[in-house]
Amino acid sequence: MKILVVDDDQEIAELLEIYLKNEGYEPLIAHDGKDALSKLNTNPDVALMVLDIMMPNMSGLEVLKTVRKDTHIPILMLSAKSTDMDKIQGLISGADDYVTKPFNPLEVMARIRSLLRRSQNLVQEQKPDVLSVASLVINKDSHEVKTTSGDVVNLTALEFGILYLLASHPNRVFSADDIFERVWQQESVVSAKTVMVHVSHLRDKLEEATQGDQIIQTVWGVGYKIEVG
Repeated sequence: MKILVVDDDQEIAELLEIYLKNEGYEPLIAHDGKDALSKLNTNPDVALMVLDIMMPNMSGLEVLKTVRKDTHIPILMLSAKSTDMDKIQGLISGADDYVTKPFNPLEVMARIRSLLRRSQNLVQEQKPDVLSVASLVINKDSHEVKTTSGDVVNLTALEFGILYLLASHPNRVFSADDIFERVWQQESVVSAKTVMVHVSHLRDKLEEATQGDQIIQTVWGVGYKIEVG
């Protein structure tokens, strides 16, 4: 699999390149945002992107927002910024995971493997190929969500995973930990905040597309559900 590493720090890029090759991946390297977009255009089979936030010419967040208009490949953000707001901004913009510098390359490799596994097996349980919930039509095979009027709702892979999980288990309440383990396919003691950010962003997109329908409901102190019937 091709992994695109985008970082203006040459030493970090070369370090990750070595580890990726050792893991059997094919690394592509870009040192600024414009080069990253160019490499994505010429390599549509890139499976995952490791993206630094602070870069010349075009910031990582700008690259992230541009990429999310066209593709839902997993994106792992790297940044020297470690505040909660920085992480939340990255997640809201469409990042799938976030690692702060300095980092352990082995942790980055573990995050990459996890994201790729989750991307390839986002929905493991056998469920109907197409679900209809409220004013939405959710297609499992194409990972496409449309309103009943035919408008496409652009979601990230994680947002789709959350929506499909809740829609395929109507009226069932899932805790943040349940959602994190099923959609991210990993365990974490700090998953609640991450899930909250993604659910909030998913809700905003669904409400905008459906003119205000509140499809995902919060059960305070418990979790989230889609109520049907």
